[in-house]
Amino acid sequence: MSAMTMEELSKELSKIDFCMFNTSDNGRINCRPMSNNGDVEYDGDSWFFSYENTRKVSEIGLEPQVALTFTAPPSLLGKPGIFIAVDGEASLIRDKAQFEEHWVKDLDRWFPDGIDTPGIVLIKVSASTIEYWDGEDNGRIDVHAADAVARGVL
Repeated sequence: MSAMTMEELSKELSKIDFCMFNTSDNGRINCRPMSNNGDVEYDGDSWFFSYENTRKVSEIGLEPQVALTFTAPPSLLGKPGIFIAVDGEASLIRDKAQFEEHWVKDLDRWFPDGIDTPGIVLIKVSASTIEYWDGEDNGRIDVHAADAVARGVL
């Protein structure tokens, strides 16, 4: 069994558009589908646009610990798809420069005035751990340790 690298994980995530975005509210878990908008140069951070006045944004304000779950279907050759679970911390970004950095044209469907849409917010989820299963292999990546190794600190 070989461990998947962040680069390999990024390649897998590039094939998956939607995840289930999980927040909590007084001990209750709330889930909703969210698109990663093709922003998958994955380094442990996931990016999502939303409106400020949503339940998920108010829940993040109270409890920033969130979970993301991604699933890819089986391949045409019968190999099982991959399941990826991300545990991390969400932060709310209201900086238009960062909006521009993560904006893709398809978002105009939901945000008609682009980055100038009133009430828009960018949600950044910084992963702490990532677990994956693909039917043949499974593993866990401690993102902070992987980052330290990449920087030559560990």
